[in-house]
Amino acid sequence: MSASSGSIAIIGAGSVGSAVAYSLLLRQVVADIILVDIDHNLCQAQVQDLSDATFLSNVRIRQGSVEDARKADIIIVTAGAKQKPGDTRLDLIDRNFKVLKSILQSLQPIRSDAILLIVANPVDILTHFAQGLSGLPKGQVLGSGTLLDSIRLTRILASKLKVADSSIHSFVIGEHGDSQCVAWSAATVQGTPLLKVLPLTEAEREEIATMTKMKADAIIRVKGFTSYGVAAVTARICEAIIFDHRQVLPLSHWQEEWDCCLSLPAVLGRGGIVSSFPLHLQDSELSFLSNSAEYLKKVISEYSKDL
Repeated sequence: MSASSGSIAIIGAGSVGSAVAYSLLLRQVVADIILVDIDHNLCQAQVQDLSDATFLSNVRIRQGSVEDARKADIIIVTAGAKQKPGDTRLDLIDRNFKVLKSILQSLQPIRSDAILLIVANPVDILTHFAQGLSGLPKGQVLGSGTLLDSIRLTRILASKLKVADSSIHSFVIGEHGDSQCVAWSAATVQGTPLLKVLPLTEAEREEIATMTKMKADAIIRVKGFTSYGVAAVTARICEAIIFDHRQVLPLSHWQEEWDCCLSLPAVLGRGGIVSSFPLHLQDSELSFLSNSAEYLKKVISEYSKDL
C-alpha cells in the first residue's frame, strides 16, 4: 500500500499517541504525520525516535503545533490521563473532559471537512462532548469505541473454533467499558450463525464476554497501560477513512435512538460515518444496550453544564 498524500495529526505523544504514530507510519496510511503535545521535550523525543523507523516507509513524521493539527485530514485525540489499575474508564472523565475541552477550543477554527477521531477514555462520553465542542457535523466526529473489544472477542471465538479470525464476524456493542455487551445473535462464522457452529452455554458466553471486557484491566495491572492494540485499531480506522473503504466497524458514533454516542456497527468512509449498519438483536441484547445508553446519559448530564 502506498501512502496517500494526506496528513494525520495526533494530539498526545504519550504511550498511546506514539504507538498510533508508529502503526500509521508502518502501514503508510498518509504521507505526513504530525505529533502534538504540551510536553514539548517528550514530543520532540518521540518524533526523533519515530523518525528512525521511517526508512521502512515513505512517511514523514514531525512535531507540530495545534495550528498545524487543525489543517490535517484526520485529527486523533489520545491526550489525557491514563487508566490506573482498578480505575474504570469512567473514572478518567474529570481529568480528560478538561483536556478535551482545552484541545477543541485551541483547534478552532477547525477544518470543515476534517475527521475528528477520539481515542482517549472514556471514549463514548468524550466523543459525545467532542461533537458539541468541535462544531463539526456529527458524522465527522467518532470514537474508537468497541472495535478493539470486538477484535478481542473474535480472537477468543476463533481459537475455540480453530479457524482464522477473519472467518468470524462478531461485535461488542454499547459502551467501551463496564456496560458493554456481546451481540451473540448477530455473530456469524462464514455466514452461519456462530451459536449453531459453537453451541455455547449461557455460562460460557458470560465467561467469554467477561474475558473480553477485562483484558485491558489485566494488561494494565502488570504493565501500567495498553497501547499496541488500540494503536492498531486506530490505524485501521484511519485507513478506512483515507481510502474510503466503506468497512463496517463497531465504532462510537451518534445514535439518534439512544440520544448519545455508543458503539454499534457503522459504515466508515472518507466523510466519516456514512451510516449506521442495522443489527437485528434479541430483546435481552436490546435491554443491555438500553442500560448502557442510560448509564452513559446519566454521566453526560452531570457534565453538560460545562460545555
